[in-house]
Amino acid sequence: MNDTKRLSSGDAEVGHGADKAKLTIGAILVLAGIVGYYVLSDQASWIRWAAVFAGLVLGIVVYATSSYGSQTKQFFLDSRIELRKVVWPTREETGRVTLVVFAFVIVAGLFFWGLDFILGWITRAVTGQGG
Repeated sequence: MNDTKRLSSGDAEVGHGADKAKLTIGAILVLAGIVGYYVLSDQASWIRWAAVFAGLVLGIVVYATSSYGSQTKQFFLDSRIELRKVVWPTREETGRVTLVVFAFVIVAGLFFWGLDFILGWITRAVTGQGG
């Protein structure tokens, strides 16, 4: 049996439409805060930034009440759980890997310098140009 919750087509459209409306309102609130910054150009700087902050906070609150906000919250909770599962390298392992990376960069640099030198020599020999 399928465990996913099935909605009738009418329910899905209403929920989806309401979420789109919430996202639109949230975006409008953020934009209104930004516009407020410029409209209030003759006001003190803190008032202008308060308008931006208020628009941003209100936009986030509206976004958080949508199903997209719930999914975002769940994503961050799941990310924290996964982050606890990560096995971090020890200080010694980090040092060894860093040395290997530096050594590889030096070897690769010498290789490409030599390749450039040889190709430059061949080009000068074939074309008769260059220093």
